Amino acid sequence: MKTFIISRTDAIGDVVLTLPICGQLKQMVPGCRIVLLGRTYTQAVAEACPWVDAFLDYDELRILGEKDQLAILRAQQADAIVHVFPNRHVAQLGRKAGIPLRVGTRSRWFHWLTCNRLVALSRRHSQLHEAQLNLKLLEPFGYTEQPGLDQVAALVRLQPTVPLAIEWQQLLAARRPEQLNVILHPRSRGSAREWGLEYFGALARLLHQAGHRVFVTGTAAEGEELRPWLDAHAAVLAGELTGKLNLAQLLSFIAAADGLVAASTGPLHLAAALGRHALGLYPPMRPTHPGRWAPLGPYAEYLVFDRPDCNDCRQVPASCTCIKAIAPLQVLERILTWQHLPVVTFAAF
Repeated sequence: MKTFIISRTDAIGDVVLTLPICGQLKQMVPGCRIVLLGRTYTQAVAEACPWVDAFLDYDELRILGEKDQLAILRAQQADAIVHVFPNRHVAQLGRKAGIPLRVGTRSRWFHWLTCNRLVALSRRHSQLHEAQLNLKLLEPFGYTEQPGLDQVAALVRLQPTVPLAIEWQQLLAARRPEQLNVILHPRSRGSAREWGLEYFGALARLLHQAGHRVFVTGTAAEGEELRPWLDAHAAVLAGELTGKLNLAQLLSFIAAADGLVAASTGPLHLAAALGRHALGLYPPMRPTHPGRWAPLGPYAEYLVFDRPDCNDCRQVPASCTCIKAIAPLQVLERILTWQHLPVVTFAAF
């Protein structure tokens, strides 16, 4: 058995799009052990992925003394570490811990000092999807394919790890047979261009008028910020869940709903990986366009304004006219094509 540490110490959506590395390694090295090194708030994603065997919490690791940090890394008995997200501290620890194979990109100077396998990888000007770019880091292990997005999407899989609380089960089950349970996630915590509360409000009203049920998710802080908007739309909402679910519970709730609408943010990628309808709203601007960050899953899709690039909006992100060119009625029409989905389960390799 070989052990691989996959280091991705950034956001939820980024971690989801790193899962194909884990799945591909499971195919290439049957019986291998995959350890995901990530931030505390991404642990539930690691635990929900069938390709990940263990989670190493970077937030807990970095507050320790270096001696203890190295002891923890060495205890993993890793044969290799792959630095998907460049982190100088983690790269230095990997070298000092004596991990035999240390993979990083050539574009980071500290990788030249800490890694012994360097991959030529430029994300900024690439035409590839983020998940395809991540897979290029497996070149030192002999993986030189250029997989299509359908192949990559098959490796983006999550399964809920905790049962959905009875109150939420009952809330979702209270629909009529013809009704869809649709989650709206209006905020992105700065990770994406946002569609705007006015547009999400219009969509919520349209869905309610069409006879469907609308739920709103977000963090507790987002719930406080959205309170006036939530109160104004209370009559058309079947449920308001901001701040009421931790990440593991959110995964279970999304898996039990029909679909989710959001900008390019973590919950959108979670919905896609869970096999739900996942409708992303994107600007055409590089590098945040859907060619790079579209959700990947059996029922994942996106809407983007048909324009080469929204360079005019770069300087004023809050008033991006390109993403606001996506009309609420256009989003509604796409949602109305959705069918009720059974809970999806995936068998591991």
